[in-house]
Amino acid sequence: MNSHHQIVIIGGGTAGIMVAAQLLHLKKAKDVAIIEPAETHYYQPAWTLVGAGTYDYKKTARPMSSVIPKGATWIKDKATGFDPEHNKVHTATKGDITYDYLVVAPGLAYDFSLVPGLGEVMDKGVVCSNYTDPEHTWDVIRNFKGGTALFTQPTTPIKCGGAPQKIMYLAESHFRKSGIRKKTDVIFATGGTVIFGVKQVAKTLMEVVDRKDINLRFHHKLVAVDGDKQIAWYEMGQEITAGGCVVISSNKVDDLKLDEKFQYNYKDVKVSVDGNRYGIHYDMMHTAPPSVAPKFVKDSTLVNAAGWLDVNYQTLQHNSYANIFGLGDVAALPTAKTGAAIRKQVPIVVDNLNLLMNSKQMGTKSYNGYSSCPLVTDYGKMVLAEFDYDNNFTPDPKLKRMLINDSSKEHWRLWMLKKYGLPYLYWNKMMKGKNV
Repeated sequence: MNSHHQIVIIGGGTAGIMVAAQLLHLKKAKDVAIIEPAETHYYQPAWTLVGAGTYDYKKTARPMSSVIPKGATWIKDKATGFDPEHNKVHTATKGDITYDYLVVAPGLAYDFSLVPGLGEVMDKGVVCSNYTDPEHTWDVIRNFKGGTALFTQPTTPIKCGGAPQKIMYLAESHFRKSGIRKKTDVIFATGGTVIFGVKQVAKTLMEVVDRKDINLRFHHKLVAVDGDKQIAWYEMGQEITAGGCVVISSNKVDDLKLDEKFQYNYKDVKVSVDGNRYGIHYDMMHTAPPSVAPKFVKDSTLVNAAGWLDVNYQTLQHNSYANIFGLGDVAALPTAKTGAAIRKQVPIVVDNLNLLMNSKQMGTKSYNGYSSCPLVTDYGKMVLAEFDYDNNFTPDPKLKRMLINDSSKEHWRLWMLKKYGLPYLYWNKMMKGKNV
């Protein structure tokens, strides 16, 4: 196998496949290689629906070989490190791969050590996550008989910051339909200070929270899980930061003692106090895993102080190495980590990379931080949050063709887009290198 390629792409996820496809089909690149060890490619946005029992998990998976673009070289191996000074990528079994240009798009990784105890209970018993095993999530929801249903998330950046609340809205609907809602307390505990960072969308979601009588808890930083006692432990009002769709607290709460301030707000939910920590007793829990850049990226010279790939916010070119670009979940961009964001990032990378190769200069296209979060609020209802770096609400004008005048409001047509339209566009357009 040739160990040198003009363009090497790390990652066979949404970002890597789209970049390769557009380089080959739109820019007629001649030598593109993708380093990816996995046999299967997943359409993960549908996992929210899988976890709610309304989408077939098998339909979210396709063989990796079927999405690798024609003309690309598939290096079926793990990237293990970088030598950017010598244009090398280290791999687990195939040695060093050299490149003229490199695109880093391996996604993110989970680090359960950041929330002690969570790794031991994840995807077991009554603890579930759509991020890791959506079929188990559905098992937990449909077998739940009442009590405290806790939906929560870590304060690290995660894929689609709105996902932990999407499954909550669907679960609450299922509890109501199955007749157990009256004996169920639904809690959403988040480190955020608002339900969503876009005001128009936040207003609608607060209406949904009120309609569904959800116990909403801000300033909750998840710090540990006691699986034996079924307690999720939190610290309150800590100085924390995270990217994504919610605004994270950087202010401490007032000087009231925890049991004075928070015991009252929990009503009938069983809680415990341990020093500066507050514990919520759960009968089922859904959460997102604490997320970091993959170890081989985090341990490299390519990251910023926070451990994410250090790229320019507008051009997506690496801030230290001109022949390296990065995008997707691994990139240190102050916007939500979603497939929709990748859809807008890919043309920027492809255009800049192509011009750099052919004319030794960068293009004029600039990424404005666009991301999108399809927020399902009920079976058959959805809100579509589209926004930029400044959290401006930026709905696609083409939605009016679907007779949707305000996508910050719940609409059944948006649900149809989520369940049927977006998967079709993903497999048949985005993965084929076509602009969507």
